[in-house]
Amino acid sequence: MKTMRVSCDSIGVNTAIRIFRNGGIVVFPTDTVYGIGCDPYNKNAIKSLYKIKKRETSKLFPILGFSKKELSEIAVFDEMAHKISEKFWPGQITLVLPLRDKKLKQSLNLDKKIAVRVPKNPCILSILKECKLVVGTSANISGCQSFRDPEKCIKNISGYDLFVDGGIISSTGESTIVEINNELRIIRPGIISKDEIMDLF
Repeated sequence: MKTMRVSCDSIGVNTAIRIFRNGGIVVFPTDTVYGIGCDPYNKNAIKSLYKIKKRETSKLFPILGFSKKELSEIAVFDEMAHKISEKFWPGQITLVLPLRDKKLKQSLNLDKKIAVRVPKNPCILSILKECKLVVGTSANISGCQSFRDPEKCIKNISGYDLFVDGGIISSTGESTIVEINNELRIIRPGIISKDEIMDLF
């Protein structure tokens, strides 16, 4: 069966919104790489996403949000997290924060933490404007390279419902992942350096 592929126009964005809301899986462009995701409250969609990526269920999925406002409802932002998010969002930094939303704890099988980010890409932000929150992980088989080229991406992953084509993504890598729980720890180095982050404090 051929994958449904749409452009990042109003028709494509509305199609993606509908599929997210109906429990489907969507591949979409972000400011770093092509991402894949679903409704974070839909347990069946999350199970499907693990199968598509061949990812161990112990490796938890991050959440993309339309703005800090939406993410503040599911995660606890301390003063440090506020400063980093104000400086770098929308942008290429993922924050691992204490979890606030008990429903997400169940659907995503979380413990006490959640990874969140506001991406700087007009296409996924147009989708998030309506959906507010989506699971957003790289659109690749777990352990393999991530993709910025839509043609390579579409050839290397399958089983999802919609591919939103945003062209080749001009990015130098993936987001920096920072855990904050009274102190700051870099979990994965990325585009934004530790020095840039520490300059805020």
